[in-house]
Amino acid sequence: MSEISIRRAEPRDLSALLDIYNYYVLNTPITFDIEPRTMAQRQEWLEQFAPSGRYQCFVASVGGKVIGWACSTKFKEREAYATSVQTSVYCAPAFTGRGVGRQLYATLFEALHGADIHRAYGGITLPNEASVGLHLALGFRHIGTQTEVGRKFGKYWHVALYERAHSAP
Repeated sequence: MSEISIRRAEPRDLSALLDIYNYYVLNTPITFDIEPRTMAQRQEWLEQFAPSGRYQCFVASVGGKVIGWACSTKFKEREAYATSVQTSVYCAPAFTGRGVGRQLYATLFEALHGADIHRAYGGITLPNEASVGLHLALGFRHIGTQTEVGRKFGKYWHVALYERAHSAP
């Protein structure tokens, strides 16, 4: 595999980000979205990120082609949750299991260092050994499982919640 480049997500990445995400919408229970997202929805999603602070997004590319991303978003809407973030990482199917997710998450957490964040959370639809392993390797710990919390493809799915302590300034 060619060298992986990681940088902040930009508007020019929208089409690739949409394609990667919609693959998971249509083919896996990893996301609980049922319908593919539109370009306008992805544009709105991208607008929440900034070059600093709690909410950031990074993309990985090989030879200029976007192959994945990692981001931090609001954990919940109520203000007392503000110092907690939800983290996500997605890789193009051909690039899973190659360390791309680990590199993306490492970059994200390095960029978040010093931000006013106390906890980071990741939700993992089960089963997903690769995602569980990635989160554990990056300092997350399992704090509980929501049983049969979502229905997709005519089946109910469990979601495991993982938590990572984060040093606030």
